[in-house]
Amino acid sequence: MYSCQVAKTRNRSDEPDGDKPRLSKRTVTENALKLADADGLDTLTIRKLAEHLGVTPMALYWHFRSKEDLLEGVAEQVWGEIDVNVDQDAPWWAQLQGLLESLVAVLRAHSAAAQLLLEHEKRNEAALRATEVTLDVLRRAGFDPQHASAIARSTLWTGITLVMSEPGYHPELPPEEREETQRRSQVELAMLPASRYPRLIECAVPMTNCDEPDFHYRFGIGLFIDGVKAAAQRNSSQSNSSQGNSGQGNSGRATADTRSE
Repeated sequence: MYSCQVAKTRNRSDEPDGDKPRLSKRTVTENALKLADADGLDTLTIRKLAEHLGVTPMALYWHFRSKEDLLEGVAEQVWGEIDVNVDQDAPWWAQLQGLLESLVAVLRAHSAAAQLLLEHEKRNEAALRATEVTLDVLRRAGFDPQHASAIARSTLWTGITLVMSEPGYHPELPPEEREETQRRSQVELAMLPASRYPRLIECAVPMTNCDEPDFHYRFGIGLFIDGVKAAAQRNSSQSNSSQGNSGQGNSGRATADTRSE
């Protein structure tokens, strides 16, 4: 009887929440992301997530040892939503633009995502895949490893910066409070001394306007891609110039050798 009771207890402990089936890791991270989007990343806890899922905290510790471990999993969930399937037949800059647009779309879809990627940069399979694809696009475009790496990092930071610099960006506030914050910001700029800040007064509305976010992202992404394209042209010109100077040097040496003969 004793051995049977021990066996029964051991079988029950294999399931983290008694007779309930164990949650999948993806289910846990998806629901954690929903809670973080709704209430803010800083408010997310193991206990709060367990209550949301209707399980005990121990059910979540089956997959994640701590809140930090959970947030790393949620960050991987965000990375995994980025579409890294580039069109190989498109121009390289269009492929890079597509990657950036997908990153921005994912960050805009989740109010907690920008802060999440800022604070949790540990490598995971989804992040490594996205970085690998970005670097491949840039290397095939002709950038050397140093420049390709710098542009790949800038692509990520551009996406995060665009989202966090959107006028009226306050994901921790409900919509009505964000509107009120926007209104107050416009009033504060409009009431500045005209003799000292004529341009700020002139631009009070567009500087604080939350009503045209598509323009904000379209312009920001275009500005970044134009900069990378300009860098590619400069890189190509320097390479051609270097090759030309090398050819002239060889020609000069050949002429000198001929004269010496």
